[in-house]
Amino acid sequence: MITDNKPSPLRWYRLLPVAFITYSLAYLDRANFGFAVAGGMGDDLEITPALSSLLSSLFFLGYFFFQIPGAQYAAQRSAKKLVFWSLILWGTLATATGMVEDVTMLIGIRFLLGVVESAVMPAMLILLSNWFTRAERSRANTLLILGNPATVLWMSVASGYLISSLGWRWMFIIQGLPAVIWAFFWWRLVDEKPEHAKWLTSDEKATLADAFEEEQKGIQPVTNYKQAFRSKTVILLCLQFLLWNVGVYGFVMWLPTIIKSAPDMNIVTTGWLSAVPYLFAIIGMLTTSYFADKSQNRKHFIWPFLLVGAIAFYVSYLIGNQNFWLSYLFLIIAGASVYIPYGPFFALIIELLPRNVSGGAIGLINSMGALGSFGGAYLVGLLHSWTGDFGAAYIFMSSCVLIASLITFVAQKTKA
Repeated sequence: MITDNKPSPLRWYRLLPVAFITYSLAYLDRANFGFAVAGGMGDDLEITPALSSLLSSLFFLGYFFFQIPGAQYAAQRSAKKLVFWSLILWGTLATATGMVEDVTMLIGIRFLLGVVESAVMPAMLILLSNWFTRAERSRANTLLILGNPATVLWMSVASGYLISSLGWRWMFIIQGLPAVIWAFFWWRLVDEKPEHAKWLTSDEKATLADAFEEEQKGIQPVTNYKQAFRSKTVILLCLQFLLWNVGVYGFVMWLPTIIKSAPDMNIVTTGWLSAVPYLFAIIGMLTTSYFADKSQNRKHFIWPFLLVGAIAFYVSYLIGNQNFWLSYLFLIIAGASVYIPYGPFFALIIELLPRNVSGGAIGLINSMGALGSFGGAYLVGLLHSWTGDFGAAYIFMSSCVLIASLITFVAQKTKA
């Protein structure tokens, strides 16, 4: 039965705050490592610059290997159950980071943290795709992914103060435990699909079911994962997201060190300055997702921001050490620009492929992004250790983001 009702607005209030908090906790436990290194962890554990690059990137190596299995489990079985156990495990591992006594133990924890968190992003995107229609999906994804820059914003300030007053060990412990506690709120508050929700009426459930059935009609059938993974669209999106994330995580993992290296810079000031790009990223993400849903043309809300980010990285390189504040201004522009297109990008994936393979495709594309994150976190640090400054790293990040922007033009056009 086709209904004329609009999907229930209750979904936004019941699901998005919980999803936001959950992803925020995941991002908190991966991004605070850069502050620990800048705040004394490197000296205490005798971590060399090259080893610091490896440790920063090991998380993404674990993240890379387990994306697809996690996405398949979430799509075919239960995203809710997968996120519940992930919360408990990553909170435990993050807390244990504050108790390490040697680098060997730290290597194992960083890798396992990536393995455990690898399922969270695809699982959350799949969960939201069960609840929000094509006309809403960019905004829903953005409100989820806002947990990324929003967390880094307040985490940058909080971590600076925690390290300054309690040390890096207590920073990890205090920031790791909330994930374990939140797992039980997640289990109580989230429903897997609309048909499981007692707070929706039968008509509201039917409205959503009809909307999802209708939007699948315009998508070319794909029989299996093998066919989906070999498609031109998926291959190009994988390459684009890999290069894009080189820039994103080269920036995220090393921004505290870049700022801390400026003359007369302490860890508290570093925290405040590191937060600024993410404030602008949040404003840009909310604005862009609104217009992306309104226009239903996702591609044009992805490549321009990546192009601006690439140019800003390059200008920051040209300025170099001559003027820290001007260089920092362009880093703000670069950091905000590479975050802004996330919502439209993940909405695009769901809309290009049928539901039977979209979960695995999200896992594959996100795993390529994790590989890019590994490369960004590792190679930016390695270039810094080789050259003694971040100039070469700026060129590297700029080049990768520029190519990612250009690939958007080649990717298959969406009907959205």
